[in-house]
Amino acid sequence: MKVRIGTRKSKLALWQANFVKEKLERLWGIEVELVKITTTGDKILDAPLAKIGGKGLFVKEIEQALLEGRIDLAVHSLKDVPMVTPKGLRLGAITERENPYDVLVSRGKRKLKELPSGAKVGTSSLRRQVQIKRLRPDLQVEVLRGNVDTRMRKLREGLYDAIVLAYAGVKRMGYEEEVAEVLDYFIPAVGQGSLAIEIREDDLKIEELIKPLNHEPSRVRAFCERAFLRELEGGCQVPIGAFARVENGRVFLKGFISDLSAERFVEGEEAGAVHEAEEVGKRLARRLLEMGGKEILKEIYGSS
Repeated sequence: MKVRIGTRKSKLALWQANFVKEKLERLWGIEVELVKITTTGDKILDAPLAKIGGKGLFVKEIEQALLEGRIDLAVHSLKDVPMVTPKGLRLGAITERENPYDVLVSRGKRKLKELPSGAKVGTSSLRRQVQIKRLRPDLQVEVLRGNVDTRMRKLREGLYDAIVLAYAGVKRMGYEEEVAEVLDYFIPAVGQGSLAIEIREDDLKIEELIKPLNHEPSRVRAFCERAFLRELEGGCQVPIGAFARVENGRVFLKGFISDLSAERFVEGEEAGAVHEAEEVGKRLARRLLEMGGKEILKEIYGSS
């Protein structure tokens, strides 16, 4: 039996696809092939994601290949997967979550509070931008796109004084030693740190193969966070973060919605039993909308 995994061509995406490939080969003794696919998001590197249509740009072509039967499963960074999967596809497994936080990599290994006033910080994420602005309004936050290697190179070339990246990507690409600070006081992106294995809805054979790769606490956390974001109908053009943890059969979720200037920042927490994880996500979303989030979203979507 031969299984074909669809993946983007970036070094990080290939690391992730190979991680799944090796697990499947070891578990089942089968042949696994990587099918590299170029996505729209890979082609457009000079514009912020919020301006060009958001995260779905990194998965659309791969999902199309899956629907057409050119691949048997797809491996994505969970945070890149839109909240609604196409008809005929579903998330078959969520891998054990790596450290979900953001990290600061800076010249001189300075922490966020130690950066000089006016220092230039690079990130492509509005969620990260507003959390930086809240703590350090005196810093210059600028858009930085590209893969992990590209962003590290731009930092070394002096184009930025610091950059913010996901810990998971930094670790997987071997840059852990460069981390100046783990930003565990930031709320991460929905699903950050986990991999999603997407399959065809009716493919029971592949479903069985990937079942051992699913990590149930990580799946609960992911579905809780994704329900929160889905309820808000939030995309890349809105600064939104959510972070769930599971303890003693309960799920605890904290999340926020912010305007683009970080002046209005609505945050809250919600908890409930693990079996109602998605309902916990929806409850928190509705509460934040009532606390002023609705107006923030209306303004952002009205002006975009």
